[in-house]
Amino acid sequence: MDLRLKAHVECTDGRVGRLENVILNPHTQRVTYLVVKENDIENTLRLVPEHLVQTASPEIISLSMDKTRFKKMTPFIQEEYIPSDVTFHMAERVGWDMGTPAAVFVEHETIPAGGVVVRKGERVFATDGHVGQVDEFLVEQKKGRITHLILREGHLWGKKDISVPVRYIDRYEEGKILLNLDKSGVEALPVVPL
Repeated sequence: MDLRLKAHVECTDGRVGRLENVILNPHTQRVTYLVVKENDIENTLRLVPEHLVQTASPEIISLSMDKTRFKKMTPFIQEEYIPSDVTFHMAERVGWDMGTPAAVFVEHETIPAGGVVVRKGERVFATDGHVGQVDEFLVEQKKGRITHLILREGHLWGKKDISVPVRYIDRYEEGKILLNLDKSGVEALPVVPL
């Protein structure tokens, strides 16, 4: 199963969006959720459990549910309403009546416990420096385990994709993936045709 970030996502009754991110468990090296950016509603991201992926190719990910069920999936971005009943104390000291400040909406990502969000373009580091960015993941169909990270290396005129077996991933940190290989070890890995 090939989970390419930005691939189209389809339900049984039509296309619903694009794969924006994946959430994985760094200890088991399993993809647990897909974060799908919905087509119909601007800036709507939904969490889709990995077991609902029927098939996945670099271009299309097919889900085993219809659009109605998809729309009931948990939003990835949650809004929290924080009422404000605190007055501006400094303004009151000088005699200004500022009233009560407006309430605030705060957005945060819904990341299931133990999960790490991996986004397209996140930086990948070898033991001796930066080597490229995340492009996609290859995942076992039945167990959801990651087998390979596809690393995009290079620049606009000289890009190449390198297949990095998951055993070379040392750890995931916020916004980056650290490998247990040096740059020459990464260069020795197989190149995937673009």
